[in-house]
Amino acid sequence: MDSQENILETGKQEEVIQEAAAPEVETNAEEEAPRKVYETKQEVLERVKEIAHGEETPQKDEVEYLKTAFYKLHIAEREAKLKAYIDGGGDPETYQVTPDEDEEVFKAEMGVIKERRQQLFREQEAEKEENLKKKQAIIEKIKSMVTSPEEASKTYQEFKALQQEWRDIKAVPAESANELWRNYQLYVEQFYDLLKLNSEARELDFKKNLEAKTRLCESAEKLADEEDVISAFHQLQQLHQEYREIGPVSKELREEIWQRFKAASTVVTKRHQQHFEDLRAREEENLQKKTALCEKVEAINGEENKGSGDWERHTQEIIAIQQEWKTIGFAPQKMNVKIFERFRAACDDFFARKAEYFKTLKDNFKENADKKRALIEKAKALQDSTEWRSTSDKLIALQKEWKTIGVVPKKLGDQLWEEFLGACNKFFEARNAAGAGQRSEEHQNLEKKRDVIERLKAVATPSGEAEGGEEAGEGLQEKVQKLVEEYNAIGHVPYKEKDKLYEEYHAVLDKLYKELNISVAKKRLNKFKDNLKQVAERGEGALDNERQRLMRQYDTLKQEIQTYENNLGFLTASSKKGNSLIEEMNRKIQKLKDDMQLVKEKIKAIDAA
Repeated sequence: MDSQENILETGKQEEVIQEAAAPEVETNAEEEAPRKVYETKQEVLERVKEIAHGEETPQKDEVEYLKTAFYKLHIAEREAKLKAYIDGGGDPETYQVTPDEDEEVFKAEMGVIKERRQQLFREQEAEKEENLKKKQAIIEKIKSMVTSPEEASKTYQEFKALQQEWRDIKAVPAESANELWRNYQLYVEQFYDLLKLNSEARELDFKKNLEAKTRLCESAEKLADEEDVISAFHQLQQLHQEYREIGPVSKELREEIWQRFKAASTVVTKRHQQHFEDLRAREEENLQKKTALCEKVEAINGEENKGSGDWERHTQEIIAIQQEWKTIGFAPQKMNVKIFERFRAACDDFFARKAEYFKTLKDNFKENADKKRALIEKAKALQDSTEWRSTSDKLIALQKEWKTIGVVPKKLGDQLWEEFLGACNKFFEARNAAGAGQRSEEHQNLEKKRDVIERLKAVATPSGEAEGGEEAGEGLQEKVQKLVEEYNAIGHVPYKEKDKLYEEYHAVLDKLYKELNISVAKKRLNKFKDNLKQVAERGEGALDNERQRLMRQYDTLKQEIQTYENNLGFLTASSKKGNSLIEEMNRKIQKLKDDMQLVKEKIKAIDAA
């Protein structure tokens, strides 16, 4: 093999490394492979202890995943305790987070794991440095062999042993890998250039290299069907490492075998790249979803909560949003923490304001409960009273005041209401029992007064005067007077019937008095006219004296009517009592006017005589 062929071979191998070895992309452990879902902190702790004290090598992705899983459960548990405390009536400001023994154990075990990983890292770095020294020594040995074709032939077996030793040595520091490989390849090619092998041995070496590279091609091609694209890519990198360490093949097959290996590598590499493109797309989509949830919570924070119902409704909405948040995967690494902090801040703002509201509400509940307890004490102080009217008014006033007091928690409110109602009921039941006989008597009085009214209606006939003349009028007046006295002698009637009965009674009485006044007035006037002859016989002066007496009586009646009418102007009918007083005064005024009219007729009679 000449030097140019080896250089071509080396160039192609380096091309594969550059093309296939795509840069590592930091991924979330959950996206690389299905992760176990931990339901409790104890499950997480058991796995952490296995890693901390077992023989297996701690993997960074799994350790980070375990840390995330533990604190998700830890935070959820702590928030559940706080919610239970607040729902139970606790004061959020006095709530204290109790130390969690599981968290302390978790931190201690994670510290052990961290120390193990650091120790492992230090060992790996030390091993890489040692490997670097070993490979540099191999290069120096090969370099010393490359002196002449004769020396190369003599040291061929030693050269092959050094190649195997090179392959057995593992990784070296990344910053030295490329330079180390170039130096190694340079002196290997120089050795082959000087090596004078017979054609049969040379062909055998090419054949073995072809078989080895063919196996690597087949392995690379199988990686196209590997479900785990991350694992497939890492395996491909290992295959490339092996490919570089295998010697050349015959010149006519070099391009063919290389293109086959390159094609298989391209498939795996594209799958690897596509995986991370899809991952980034999903993370961007997750970011959009989480941003929308943040906006929902922030919108809820902007709504007004008019009462406990609004707070509870918005709480359920935010809890549902939090549950939805948990179903969404990671956002891009640069934004994952920021979007979570935004979401947490919005939720914390809502629940902090809710806690403040219910703290204020709790103070109001206490104030309202104290007010209601004060009314209960007042009601209990009145429950045994026998002053039925005044105590009824006081208890009714207390009940009205009760309605003006704000709400208290339902359970306590029901208890206070039962206590208050019990005190009120005790009094009213005693009052009702005491008034049962009185109500029976009042109903009897009602029937008696209705009977008197019916008898008054019977005598109030328009033909009474015509049928009996003046004598019948006098008998009617006497009869009416007796019925009035009988009516007034009857006791109280039920309160609800009093006004209606009063109106009915005075309606028929007014009608009778009007008729009686007219009848009696006529009788008196006729009698006065008959008596005028006797007065005239006593002399002309007697009629003058009578006329002057009637004039004085007329003026007195007129003045009395004016006084009543003036007083009437100061009264109002804003109550039933005021209305009845006005009606009574109107009756008196009408009676005085009828009397004044009679006096006026008498004066006219004197003037006519």
